[in-house]
Amino acid sequence: MLSWRREEGQAAVELVAVLPIVALLAMLLWQLAVAGQAAWLAGSAARAAARAHAVGRDAGAGARSVLPSGLERGLRVRTRPNGTVSIALRVPTVVGGRRLTTIGARARFEPQEEDQGG
Repeated sequence: MLSWRREEGQAAVELVAVLPIVALLAMLLWQLAVAGQAAWLAGSAARAAARAHAVGRDAGAGARSVLPSGLERGLRVRTRPNGTVSIALRVPTVVGGRRLTTIGARARFEPQEEDQGG
């Protein structure tokens, strides 16, 4: 009976020891999700910017129209006369509010000429 009493709090101690590892793993998985979303949205933003540029509109506004506000900060848009648009997005960190890396994407739409009518 005496040995049973010595192991009473063992599960609680093990749980407390494992919690930081579980929290770190959850934070890492969330960071991967944020980076994946940024990569996906970079492609969408590049296509939207290229479409806007092709019809003579602001490519930066086109890119920002598909991005959540958290990814708009630090957005860089570069256009070329042939219709190619390159963008760069900063991937924010889950903790600390800094940037993890920068993801780039490129898209191209032929510049559209205005229809002069019949």
